[in-house]
Amino acid sequence: MTEEEYLSFIQPYEDALNNIQVRVDVLNKDYRRKKLNYPIHHVQYRLKQKESIENKLIKNGKAPTVDLARECLTDIAGIRVICYFIRDIYGIIGLLRRQTDIVVIKESDYIENPKPNGYRSYHIVFGVPVYHTDGMEYFPVEVQLRTMAMDLWASMEHRICYKGEKKAEVAAEFINYGAALKQMEEEMEGFLSD
Repeated sequence: MTEEEYLSFIQPYEDALNNIQVRVDVLNKDYRRKKLNYPIHHVQYRLKQKESIENKLIKNGKAPTVDLARECLTDIAGIRVICYFIRDIYGIIGLLRRQTDIVVIKESDYIENPKPNGYRSYHIVFGVPVYHTDGMEYFPVEVQLRTMAMDLWASMEHRICYKGEKKAEVAAEFINYGAALKQMEEEMEGFLSD
């Protein structure tokens, strides 16, 4: 994939990402006006770089082409929504699902069903409409929703285990840290009044 091909390819994904960014921001502000509270602590956005797309395709046994990237990858555009509590995550998901012009492509609830290493988060890929002069097309945007505790765990696990060299040495400890953070999170959520 040339740099020129990448820049042309990535543009509608950036447009779809901007579309979701606006939706999440509007929901958070509307929630603030009506409930006098923010469910979202902060939001992070990213578009996969050319090298990252190529590496992921190669890792999956595919040629690093624009066509295969479009066909095989649903995480080229991504948004991570960091919420205060688990109930905020499910609330935001419910609000996004009610928007009739986006479609759910796939989802994984790693909060109810954590990964074996202790990872917890909610992943949902939406097909987001992007309008061009010659029509409309849906582009996938992966939305990851986590609490602040889940994000702390995932960030540290990524830094120490996934990117580091100590994976085998500390894997069991990270499962324990995840359980401790989950318990703390549940206790704190218990302080909220409905």
